[in-house]
Amino acid sequence: MNYTPEIIERSHTDRGDIQLQKRESHYEIIYNGIFLMATYNGESERLLVSSALERCRSAQSVLIGGLGVGFTLEEALSDSRVGKVDVIEIEEVIIRWNRHHLAPLSGFALDDPRTHVIHTDLVKWMNSAHEPYDVICLDIDNGPDWTVSESNNGLYSEKGIKALIRLLRSQGIISFWSATASPEFVDYLKTFFDKVEVESVPQERGEPDYIYLASSPRIMH
Repeated sequence: MNYTPEIIERSHTDRGDIQLQKRESHYEIIYNGIFLMATYNGESERLLVSSALERCRSAQSVLIGGLGVGFTLEEALSDSRVGKVDVIEIEEVIIRWNRHHLAPLSGFALDDPRTHVIHTDLVKWMNSAHEPYDVICLDIDNGPDWTVSESNNGLYSEKGIKALIRLLRSQGIISFWSATASPEFVDYLKTFFDKVEVESVPQERGEPDYIYLASSPRIMH
């Protein structure tokens, strides 16, 4: 693989600098100098959705936190039960890249009539949202122990978890993506949910990616 990337676009946002670059046929997104995501292998991003969907009797509505390169969205749309997918993405430039450079890699998922992209901050949005979802999939940074944007820390707080539960249907499930293992986060989730599961996805280099699945909340709205 060519180790010298071609820079496609740099953009400055209120949260810092974000860059789209390309290595051979693959794209990478760099956020404040930190590797955020790429199109090399979307296995764990797809598992974030498929693992949650296969555990749900009803999967009519899905909420995705973080558009990324579109793999999670494409996976949600591949389930024929899904009638609506709301995607919350804070960076307008990521939405634009998904409509152009990245569109073929996700099967033009943004063009699907079931897709609704909401350009806003997930943490702020979920505190005022009311519509419940069968499945909530969260991939807004590198995980609970490695947030690339300080504002994302609120997602993993008590207030954030309770806000997510308020948006979850009684038989629904929430999944979290993480680039690192977080036993502490698993224990923390168990204070809010009766059922917490962990799935790991081995990577060619470094430690596995992790998916945390939480269902049967102990508190309901």
